[in-house]
Amino acid sequence: MDGKRVFVTGGAKGIGAAIVTAFCNVGARVAFCDTDEKAALRLCDLLPTFVQFFQTDASDPEALQKVFNKLINMWGDVDVIVNNVGISEFTPLVDTSIEQFDKILSTNLRPVFITSRALAIHRNNEEGKQRYGRIINIASSRYLQSEPGSEGYAASKGGIVSLTHALALSFSDYNITVNCISPGWIQNENYQLLKRSDHKQHPSGRVGQPSDIANACLFLAAPENDFINGQNIVVDGGMTKKMIYNE
Repeated sequence: MDGKRVFVTGGAKGIGAAIVTAFCNVGARVAFCDTDEKAALRLCDLLPTFVQFFQTDASDPEALQKVFNKLINMWGDVDVIVNNVGISEFTPLVDTSIEQFDKILSTNLRPVFITSRALAIHRNNEEGKQRYGRIINIASSRYLQSEPGSEGYAASKGGIVSLTHALALSFSDYNITVNCISPGWIQNENYQLLKRSDHKQHPSGRVGQPSDIANACLFLAAPENDFINGQNIVVDGGMTKKMIYNE
């Protein structure tokens, strides 16, 4: 990935920070956006190389487009986009407002379309369509499984999975693959406080960590992995394959 130009949405904390760090560690030029300036600056101080940070709300279409335009002006192109930004607001259905539902979709789902469309427009010429590119979208195992009060989050993540395969076909005459990753239980902090029973729930024997998702991103971004396209890769320690019965 040496010299590859990578843009990550929602990169200041958790999975996003792990993705930013992983690409930095393999020699990529990295930029990310987030609303949390303090967390973003802390991350930048810890990274081995310079990283470009944009304090931006990805749910604002014009603001997100401006960030992409700045990257094109600065770099000339973007090779890898990781659409990671996401929020979760779990509330009982009867207490969930339409505005809440729309907010989750505009934050989690719509940015995937905006950044992908921007890259397609930028590359929409004979030479541009020949250049290497990757779009990696972060969904969730909740695209497949739910619990009460998660309508907005489930809809947004299911939408990302469907949008991914639609985009893969739209990019079929480009040298760009589009895939998504669906994390299961990923513990962003206080991993040492997890109980043995938390880990034993997983066929892999442990709860996931942000680096597990970052490693999957590196795999999908590798230039040689261009035959994986339109896919949703579940990274959950095997949890979604576990049959559960009531005793």
